[in-house]
Amino acid sequence: MNKNLLIVIVVIVVLFVGYLVISNKPAQPTPQPTEVTEAPVPPTEVTVDISQQNDSGEAGTATVMEVDGKVKVTLSLSGAPQDVAQPAHIHMGSCPDVGEVKYPLTSPLNGVSETMLEVSLDQLKSELPLAINVHKSQEEAAVYVSCGNITL
Repeated sequence: MNKNLLIVIVVIVVLFVGYLVISNKPAQPTPQPTEVTEAPVPPTEVTVDISQQNDSGEAGTATVMEVDGKVKVTLSLSGAPQDVAQPAHIHMGSCPDVGEVKYPLTSPLNGVSETMLEVSLDQLKSELPLAINVHKSQEEAAVYVSCGNITL
């Protein structure tokens, strides 16, 4: 009986030591899926649809983009008169009844112009509502030929 008791004790000790070895083993963490969420990146370029006004036939787009912390506005209009500089501005308010001029733009010639403004897109966004308005000519500046609301 002593021999059987000794075998049982040895088996119990081996099982106990094995349990201790296994239970002290560092647990491997179960990899959990992680949701990758990226903060929305504010647009650095916005296209503004420019619609005709007063049956002018002049329409197109303005590209408003940030370049080195400044806003570049590029106008591209179809139906514009040849060799006539047309005053253009960013006005306070919305089309068709814009308010005062906020930022003058380079007058498009043959429907095209490019202007660098000393403001950022964030600043422009904080000043909304704004609209881009094109006038018939320097002599007929009271006649609006096209307009588009800036949405940032």
